[in-house]
Amino acid sequence: MSIVKMKRMKVIALARERSELLTRLMRLGCVEISEPEDLLMDPDWTSLLSRDTSELGQVRMRTTELGRALDALKKYAQVKGGGLFVQRSAVTEAELFAPERAEAALKNAEEINAAVDALGKLQTQANRLEAQKASLLPWESLDLPLEIEGTEHVEMVLGTLPGSSALEEVRGALAKAAELSELLPVSADKAQQYVLLLCHKSQWSEALEALKPYTFTATHFKGLTGTARENLAALDERLSQNAREQEARLEAIRAHADCAKELEVITDRLAQDAAKESARERGMTDGTIVFLEGWVPAAKVDKAELVLRDFDAAYSFAEPKRYETPPTLLENPWWIRPINMVTEMYSLPAYDSLDPNPLMFPFFVLFYGIMMADMGYGLLMMITSLVVIKKYRPKGTAANLFGLLGICGIPTFLFGALTGGFFGDFIPQLLKLINPASTFDLPHLFTPLNDTLMILVGSMILGAIQVITGMAINFYKLTKRGQFLDALMDVGSWWLVFAGVGVGVATGVWAVAIAGVAALILTQGRSAPTLIGKIVGGVSSLYDITGYFGDILSYSRLMALMLAGSVIAQVFNTLGAIPGNVIFFIIISMAGNTLNFALNILGCYVHDLRLQCLEYFNKFYEDGGRPFAPLAYDTKYVDVE
Repeated sequence: MSIVKMKRMKVIALARERSELLTRLMRLGCVEISEPEDLLMDPDWTSLLSRDTSELGQVRMRTTELGRALDALKKYAQVKGGGLFVQRSAVTEAELFAPERAEAALKNAEEINAAVDALGKLQTQANRLEAQKASLLPWESLDLPLEIEGTEHVEMVLGTLPGSSALEEVRGALAKAAELSELLPVSADKAQQYVLLLCHKSQWSEALEALKPYTFTATHFKGLTGTARENLAALDERLSQNAREQEARLEAIRAHADCAKELEVITDRLAQDAAKESARERGMTDGTIVFLEGWVPAAKVDKAELVLRDFDAAYSFAEPKRYETPPTLLENPWWIRPINMVTEMYSLPAYDSLDPNPLMFPFFVLFYGIMMADMGYGLLMMITSLVVIKKYRPKGTAANLFGLLGICGIPTFLFGALTGGFFGDFIPQLLKLINPASTFDLPHLFTPLNDTLMILVGSMILGAIQVITGMAINFYKLTKRGQFLDALMDVGSWWLVFAGVGVGVATGVWAVAIAGVAALILTQGRSAPTLIGKIVGGVSSLYDITGYFGDILSYSRLMALMLAGSVIAQVFNTLGAIPGNVIFFIIISMAGNTLNFALNILGCYVHDLRLQCLEYFNKFYEDGGRPFAPLAYDTKYVDVE
């Protein structure tokens, strides 16, 4: 249960063996190929070797094409896949990397994407035709060719007026300004009125000026000939043809529905190719030899050596230098490993610090159980965890998430048993509906509603225990580094204060507390360069007493969430019981408890995380670690055997 010790690996191999070497290292799964940053800054090295090139761009382009094809199958062929739960299939390494399999999948993806592109163009064309049809519909009743704009003496123009305009008023104003003109209505809708303006050319300017106050807008159909009705008929025919062509493209896409699994497999294969090509880019070469460097867990050096011995390569493994920052890899038993997701959300610990997971695990799980505290919810958490892990075999963060869900379900069930909660008071309410004389109640040690003060005090005691534990860890860490005096002054002084307060409250003797305060004043400003600075720093450190009090008070949220979850469940059970119907009661109770469960799953996690990261970690935790990212198989849809 610690941070894994790393060793720096350096390899010089033949360039012709590079691909096979990277493949073997990927299969091994415990070697991280890192950037040779120091060497890239060294002119002696850069005069001999340069950054290696790769086909990473092409691999990513193929991955994008496969992704487009899969998205198209999910959208148009109702192929299921992706999401949080992926049903993984097992494939051998040879099956995953079979060249003909990749070629067939890429060809299918190309055909699917070609059909998708053609479909997109047809849909754009259909939208344009529909827009053109919508612009012609108001003029359908006009038996006049659209290309005619007038005669030798008369101007003719189609136009629109706002729907709120009084047409007779407009026509009257037009007649006064231009006697040799006429405004004929064609059609109207809520927004606009569609009209035909006829006017002698000698009075054209006057007519337009008269219509300007009424927001008359001319309409032109450039490139169209014939009447609006004739053009609408032609558009309908083109839209029908377009619909037939769209359906043909959709059928072409649906015909590839059986290829979805193959596309997923090759997507995983390309992900491994991308990882290998990315590692290749981190190397340096002159065309004949290649230089790689990276990190290997110290316990896995022997395995890496077994691989490297099969190649014409020179290699070395060395302890990290003082200026180097190795990646952080946490090694814990399977039952602690799910808590990694909490640490990763916050920040990984620095390489040379302590692994916080074993130190946080009992508190996190205990606090979660206290806040949820319901047997029904605990059972749901454990069952969900077991089903998902067994059926879908999730990896990475998803595996940790459901693993942690199942582990937290255990204390949730236990505290539910202590408080007598099973979906709130579901069982007593149900039995009372069946038999109104029933007084059955689940056995319990205490309840959130009746023993709120006791739970509050217990929560704050647990908080004090965790805060003191964090200080003890910091004391150990400083002592291990040879900073015993710092540990004594920075941690021991506070313990003296806490012990003195306890003694003072119990006996009325405050000498120990006064000694602790004096120790703080004399030691906490020791880093200041002047005597006044040392005194001011020591005195100001007493303000941290409020910080410790606030930290401990923050643990009252354990009681608050336990009480809130219990009350909400009981409220929904009571609402369901009001009509006196068992079926109605079960429906309302389950709906309410489902909502309460969902809210508490997230709420308890967030509040538990806050207690660990703010109240606990700030006592000893050193973050800033970089995750260990080995060259290894990392798949989404398949498991590689």
